[in-house]
Amino acid sequence: MKSHTAIAACLIGVLTGANTLAASSEQPNVLLIMADDQGWGDVASHGAMHLRTPALDALAKSGARFGRFYVSPVCAPTRASLLTGRYSLRTGVRGVTRGWENMRTEELTIAESFRDAGYATGCFGKWHNGRHLPLHPNGQGFDEFVGFCGGHWNSYFDAPLERNGIPFQSSGFITDVLTDEAIAFIDRQEDQPWFCYVPYNAPHSPWLVPDRFFDRYKAAGLDDTTACAYAMIENLDNNIGRLLGSLDRSGTSEKTIVVFLTDNGPNSDRFNGEMRGRKGSVHEGGVRVPLFVRWPGKIAPGTTVAPICAHIDLLPTLLDACGISRSDGPPLDGVSVWPLIQNSVNLVDWPDRPLFTSRTSGDEVSLDGIKGAVRTQRWRATFENKRWSLFDMQADAGQKDDVAANHQNTMAKLKTRFEEWLKDVHPEHPTAPLIPIPRQAQLKGRTVELPAHEAMLTSPTGRGIRYAGTSGYANSWITDWSDSDASIFWNVDVPETGQWTAKVLYACKSEDAGCRFEIACGNSTREFVVSESYQSNFNHSEERVPPSPHYAVRDWREVSVGSLTLSRGRQEIRIVGISRPGPHFAELKSLHLEPTRSPSK
Repeated sequence: MKSHTAIAACLIGVLTGANTLAASSEQPNVLLIMADDQGWGDVASHGAMHLRTPALDALAKSGARFGRFYVSPVCAPTRASLLTGRYSLRTGVRGVTRGWENMRTEELTIAESFRDAGYATGCFGKWHNGRHLPLHPNGQGFDEFVGFCGGHWNSYFDAPLERNGIPFQSSGFITDVLTDEAIAFIDRQEDQPWFCYVPYNAPHSPWLVPDRFFDRYKAAGLDDTTACAYAMIENLDNNIGRLLGSLDRSGTSEKTIVVFLTDNGPNSDRFNGEMRGRKGSVHEGGVRVPLFVRWPGKIAPGTTVAPICAHIDLLPTLLDACGISRSDGPPLDGVSVWPLIQNSVNLVDWPDRPLFTSRTSGDEVSLDGIKGAVRTQRWRATFENKRWSLFDMQADAGQKDDVAANHQNTMAKLKTRFEEWLKDVHPEHPTAPLIPIPRQAQLKGRTVELPAHEAMLTSPTGRGIRYAGTSGYANSWITDWSDSDASIFWNVDVPETGQWTAKVLYACKSEDAGCRFEIACGNSTREFVVSESYQSNFNHSEERVPPSPHYAVRDWREVSVGSLTLSRGRQEIRIVGISRPGPHFAELKSLHLEPTRSPSK
């Protein structure tokens, strides 16, 4: 199998003909927009009945539309590949929660390359590749960040968000708010080019959207889930129209590359072009998504890109289009497809390279637990439930007939390619991700938050403590803690020894008030008592479909823990339940750390 570097080498002859800007030429701006859980079929011009997406339909016509563009089956891996030009397993990202979404700091992001080239960089929306500095957007090349860092957000109206690590209370529907912030960032850039990344969180659930959008689709006879999905997409389309309109008003449309894509297939069973699978699936419907690219005067309207392409290609493509040389960093898996966009390459000369898909469950990356696929222009070999299948995508786009038995040589070659690729992108067995603790001087008013869903749970019986909901998804908490021998801990990496003031966010029933805990990190230990009860109600009133425990919204109370010394190196911060007067210990939402004095070496 050819490595990613070898594939890039075979494209040298093609890429040398690409028309890139000279270093002295005026460089274009870049507006990179990504929707969350919007499938290929969630665009009116792709055949979705009832759905209205005039801004996206116009964007697709005004530049290049990709016929076969692929991402990962779920959110965080797609984002990591988009940001780095590398398959997500190389970047350390192999899940969506519990720290498995964290992208290694050694990766060189697209934002870092643009920033190094003199661009202003901003990110407005859902990050989902690490919340702790230097994993945070501000540590990965973005001058400005407004949004949230987890895999999903529970509040879409008047949402609590952050601005460069500092929490603030927004006002309005979240998609509108993020658009306002992106437009404000763009309007502030007068003297330098800019790179603006807008990773919206719609139409990811929870199913929340303003009435005026939902009522129209419900009146059309759609079920609540589809009506809400389409309503969120129409609202998203309106906001994309606002972004494009701001470029027109400022006179910068002609010098701005606009890119739109989504991060995986649809998050419910709705129209998706009769493809097999949806979000989470390694089949076509889970990973084929829309990609539209516009640059007036540089990309001919109505351009169609036929060869298969993927998220790993966008970084090298955008750098190529902007005439930017990538700084030294890990080797890329993607290649520039700028020649395809400009129709400056003979498609006969374009290599039929394989594209790979994987879906892992955190710490399991071997063939025993992975789902995956390898795709060429004609063939798709899929590994699922520990068996291989083969589909001729030119004759059977819906993947109805497994033809592996009739094409054994093709099946064997693709299977070997996938196995070699898997070994290449992830040669070592993964370990549990460490949470980086920033240097205190880097915080500048921030608080280090260790959320409950990133904690590991231990119990001798395997019972008596759990995450709210399932699997420890973002925004979850520790509940039903009845086992006195159970504990929770965070694996952290501390760059310098220092003292921190600790506090815990909790909820507690009256019969459980007075429960005692111990928190320890190395030789530093503190006891604390949850002496006051605090019961907060769950807010699901605005959801359009039956509520999920993943999206429960509630308030929390703070209890002071005191001073805790964190020693330099890899440490474990553990909370142990000591005693409880009632049937349970308090529910715990997060541990917060603030510097108490200057650190020592």
